[in-house]
Amino acid sequence: MFADFLKRLTDPAPAPLPDTDARLALTALLVRVARSDNEYSPAERSRIQSIISNRYALDDAARDALLADAETLEAEAPDTVRFTRSIKDTVAYDDRLAVVEALWEVVLADGARAKEEDALLRLVANLLGVTDMDSAQARKRVEG
Repeated sequence: MFADFLKRLTDPAPAPLPDTDARLALTALLVRVARSDNEYSPAERSRIQSIISNRYALDDAARDALLADAETLEAEAPDTVRFTRSIKDTVAYDDRLAVVEALWEVVLADGARAKEEDALLRLVANLLGVTDMDSAQARKRVEG
């Protein structure tokens, strides 16, 4: 299942992703950032659950299924650079900006900003084509 999805996502000329595939890719990116400091805390997982429940209007069962698939996809996805660039090529800017804001929520969920998470988030925002200013504003919205 995920091999075909990843092949479509990393195709040299990818088509825009259908909504369900975009949800999966973006949720996997949230998981990747949460795991970047080698500690996928219950607070981070809970924050991701909250984000995807609210963003996609999912009930608990659908939320948990999406998160389980995203965790599997994240483990199988290519390196962050290729994975993130693939998302950039297939997902609209406004959705990518919303994901950067959600990524800040995940980074800040456990009350500590690990340098690995900060570094990865800066890289991911850049690779998603989100400007530094937009990313900083997203962080301020989350902190506020």
